[in-house]
Amino acid sequence: MNLLGIDFEDWYHPELIQRNLGNEEKEPTVINGIDKILNWLNKNETLATFFVVGELLEFKPELIDKILSNGHEIGFHTMYHNNLVDKGYKEKFDEELKIFKKITNGKSKGFRSPTFSLNESTSWAIDSLEKNDYIYDSSIMPAKTNMYGMPNASKKPYRISSDSLEKDNPNGKLIEFPLLTTKFLGKRIPAAGGFYLRILPQKIIENAIKTYEKDNIPATFYIHSWELAPEFMKKIPLSTKDNFITYHNLEKAFSRMDKIIKKFQFTSFEKYIGKNK
Repeated sequence: MNLLGIDFEDWYHPELIQRNLGNEEKEPTVINGIDKILNWLNKNETLATFFVVGELLEFKPELIDKILSNGHEIGFHTMYHNNLVDKGYKEKFDEELKIFKKITNGKSKGFRSPTFSLNESTSWAIDSLEKNDYIYDSSIMPAKTNMYGMPNASKKPYRISSDSLEKDNPNGKLIEFPLLTTKFLGKRIPAAGGFYLRILPQKIIENAIKTYEKDNIPATFYIHSWELAPEFMKKIPLSTKDNFITYHNLEKAFSRMDKIIKKFQFTSFEKYIGKNK
């Protein structure tokens, strides 16, 4: 069984968009795609974990009931989609965890850092998650990209701690679920979804999942809410590179993910942990 995380964000949350925002009004629109996403999951008899940016739950509280009543799980994706390396954010993180706990009535037990920004300089986040009774994290990409990645990290789930981010620490309190990777031209690259779902040939991603299944490793996959509901995604002018990373093949993401979800079995992190205790 594989793992599906939906990074539930709005049009102004992706890092490359945040860097280029001017005076645009941050009015959420992608949240209007929630019913489409839930119906799609139900139709495919698939459960997922929604890693939600907290301010969206404040803006539209009914999102919580919609997600939970359909059997899915809510995880924490920070309150405003902050990169963990942002100046001064360490001091805000604990308070945000408490706010999110109150909003979700303590339902959140899993975390994913925006832009996979958990690394040696932000390992303090693991200690904060432990203190706030979190059970797992899914922020480690075991491959190096221009924006993130820890290429020496284990591909298998392991016990993580603030002083052991890349390999198992038997005394760690949190389970780490690293993202799916594959080998391409001799190099390990991400194959877990998002931009890579939109740019890599479908066969490469499918073969990566098959390899993990063969090795009895859950393939941890992710997709953004705005990739599943691009019709609600507002676009702003970006540099050529940033525009490519953010918007390339956006209109194809849903159909590509649909083929994957029909071909392989996925569930939420919560259900997976429950069945593998």
